[in-house]
Amino acid sequence: MAGRSETLTVKKREPVEETAEPVGQKRPTLQRYRLQVDRQTKSSFDTLEAAEKAGKAIKKSFPVVQVAVYDAVGNESKTISA
Repeated sequence: MAGRSETLTVKKREPVEETAEPVGQKRPTLQRYRLQVDRQTKSSFDTLEAAEKAGKAIKKSFPVVQVAVYDAVGNESKTISA
């Protein structure tokens, strides 16, 4: 078998520039009323009525999940029932 006389050249990677924004998920801007599904915050609203309306729609579609509206200023949580 003949010997190989080929050479392998490996190029160095160019340095990656730092990005202004971190890679991955961004945290949403949170308003006062936060809609939580199974204790995970899904969205936030300025008014209690809007948060309850969205919570009732989710609870109607998925009756098994736990849906609540958390008031960040008053530190209170209100459970949405079907």
